Parts: sequence; C-alpha cells; structure tokens
Amino acid sequence: MHPFDFLTTPFLGTPAWFWLGFLAIVILLLVLDLGVLHREEREIEMRESLLLYSGYFSVGVLFGVWVWFELGAQSAMEFYTGFLVEQSLSMDNVFVMAMIFGAFSIPRRYQHRVLFWGIIGVVVLRAIMIGLGTALVKEFEWVLYLFGAFLLLSGVKMLFQKEEEEHPDLENNRMIRFVRRHIRMTDTLHEGRFFVRLKPAGAERALLYATPLFLCLVLIELADLVFAVDSVPAVFAITQDPFIVYTSNIFAILGLRSLYFALAALMHRFVYLKYALALVLIFIGGKIFAHGFIGKVPAVLSLSVTLGLLAGGVLLSLFKTRDKPAQQ
Repeated sequence: MHPFDFLTTPFLGTPAWFWLGFLAIVILLLVLDLGVLHREEREIEMRESLLLYSGYFSVGVLFGVWVWFELGAQSAMEFYTGFLVEQSLSMDNVFVMAMIFGAFSIPRRYQHRVLFWGIIGVVVLRAIMIGLGTALVKEFEWVLYLFGAFLLLSGVKMLFQKEEEEHPDLENNRMIRFVRRHIRMTDTLHEGRFFVRLKPAGAERALLYATPLFLCLVLIELADLVFAVDSVPAVFAITQDPFIVYTSNIFAILGLRSLYFALAALMHRFVYLKYALALVLIFIGGKIFAHGFIGKVPAVLSLSVTLGLLAGGVLLSLFKTRDKPAQQ
C-alpha cells in the first residue's frame, strides 16, 4: 500500500486531497491576512477593504474554475450559486456586527482583529452544521422538504418584517448576561487583547480577565450561527454535495468579512436588498417542491435567477438612495 493512498480516499464523497487543498488555501489566506497585511493593528479604510474583498473574491472564483475542471460544470455552477447566495444572505450580518461594535465602542483599528478570529469559529461551526445537515439529508431525504418549507417561511417573514424587528436588543441579550455572570470581565479595553491578567485589590496574585473585545467576538460568533440557520439550508437546497456546500460557505464568508469596512458605511443605501434576499429564499425553497413536479432545476438557471434578483435589488437601492450621504 502506497503511503499517500489516503489522499485519494473519498471523504464525504470527495477525495481527501480536495479537502486538504481547500484547507491549505484557507490557512494561507488567513496567515497572509493577519501575519503579513495586518500585523499591526490599524484602521482599515474603504479602499483597502474593497481591495481585500477583490482578492478573496478572485480566489473564490478561481476555486470555482478548478471545481469545473475537476468535478464538472454542474458542480461549478452549484459552487458559484452557493457562493453568491451565502454572500448575499450574510450581508444582513453586517448590520448586526456594526451594531455590536457600536454598542461596545470598539475602535475601528481593533475591529479587524475580532472579525479575523471570528473566521476561525466560522470554519469550525459551519463544518459541524454542514456535517450534521449532510448526515440528515443522506439518512432522511424528506428533510430537504423541511429545509424548503423553512426557506419559504423565512422569505415571506423577511418580506413583511418591520424595521424595528431586525435589530437585536443587546442590552438584554441573554448571552451577554451569561458571559458576564460566569467570566471575569474588564470594563475597559486593553488595546487589542481579548484577555488580560490583572491583580485586584487585596488579591495575592493576578487573575485572568476577559475584555469587551472578547465579548464582541462571542456575540459575532453567535450572530453568525443564527444567520447560518438560513444560509446553510439555502445552499443544501442548491446541492447536497458537502464539499460544494462547505467550500462555497467559507469562501463567501472570508470575502464578506473583508468587505465589512466598506459595507458598514454603505448598508444604509441598500434599502431594497432585504426584499431581493427574501425573493431569493422563496425561489430556492420553491425549487425543492418544484423538483417533484418538473424535475431538478438546472444549476445555470438557479444561478441566473439568483444573480438577477440580487442585482435588481442592489441597483434599484443605489438609484433610489443616490442623494444620501455615506455614513461614518
């Protein structure tokens, strides 16, 4: 037996070396991001944010080209559709992240650090969610119809959701209260550190304290988990291949986190994006039920409809809000 035979052994239906290659790319991107480009904590301007996103987006697109050559056009179209859907559905998360940073008065120069380390949590949590989803769909095919019904209901709810219902109440958040009760917290930031050692008055030794920056990280991870409840079933409705689902999710989130600093200043202009996203959820959920009557919807058609809805929502929003100044 050759020592490298394990590389060609299928893991969740895809050769192990595909997974290892993908993880190597993600690790390389993260090392380049934090270890080279952002070794020093500083404020990221809109231009740099857009350049970072362009780089992550280009890597995602090139990965899709590689999927095309290795797994075929069908898999590539499913990857691009999942990539686009995940990025689009996660844009609402930008509002929540901006709100969390604002609630704790986190300076912009420390925000990239929180978002970067948040990616590590996303890589792990999405792997767990997608692994469980794959097992459920493989064992119980009817679970897909539950995903479809959930997406339809989520889309309809988003269409009629009032603006005040979209913003969480951070002051009464249960997770914040739980963390404050069970972990020693400082009241102020200690530069870009998540934990510090402090010696309270009368104590014999220094104790470990979490900083507000760590609390922001916990809340952002929780917010991503909540948003993943919509986005992961949406990608499963496009394809049940765990390799395509996972890689499209991670590449999309990598790009969106780098785009945060540009989007946070522009999200007030995307007034119709919510409705476009709602229609995307309804379309994807409807696909599952349509499959039993008309057969599988072609991946190219799914990608075209999704892209058309999102482009329409963005363009209409930018046109209607063309006279609004950018937020600081």
